[in-house]
Amino acid sequence: MTFLNVEIKAKCPDASLVRAFLKSKGATFTGQDEQTDTYFNVPQGRLKLREGIIENNLIYYERTNQAGPKNSHFNLIAIEDAKGLKEALTKSIGIKVVVRKKREIYHIANVKFHIDDVPGLGSFVEIEAGNIRVSYSQEQLKEQCDFYLKEFGIQPDDLVEVSYSDMLLEQTT
Repeated sequence: MTFLNVEIKAKCPDASLVRAFLKSKGATFTGQDEQTDTYFNVPQGRLKLREGIIENNLIYYERTNQAGPKNSHFNLIAIEDAKGLKEALTKSIGIKVVVRKKREIYHIANVKFHIDDVPGLGSFVEIEAGNIRVSYSQEQLKEQCDFYLKEFGIQPDDLVEVSYSDMLLEQTT
């Protein structure tokens, strides 16, 4: 089943401000995860295997590269044998890039927040207003995303258009 997130990624020079806001609003702290996202070569969209302590999923998504709230249509599959799946995907379609990060995960209702530290790239905050467990329209999800953008004081220059994978690939070229 395909789901929809309206999401942003932004540079986060002071994660303590985001963390304090989330705590003041009663956000649920899911935990801190050390994640490895292995992106594979696919003809369209992005396919990544996420390996972590909290999250272990195969994720296929299609999203435009743009600053500000953007739609991400995705499929999310829980994975029990990440090592075996990674081996099969590596042999069949090859690895495009690997992203390692430390991630704090928070939730307020259907909105998921990440505070990420990505070696070589810096610190970021992500807001994902999603419809996995609720029947919200794209417009309602965008309104949620816009609300938190404003509350966090994220400026247009802080917004990031691309994925961490794209940023790392750009560094190698």
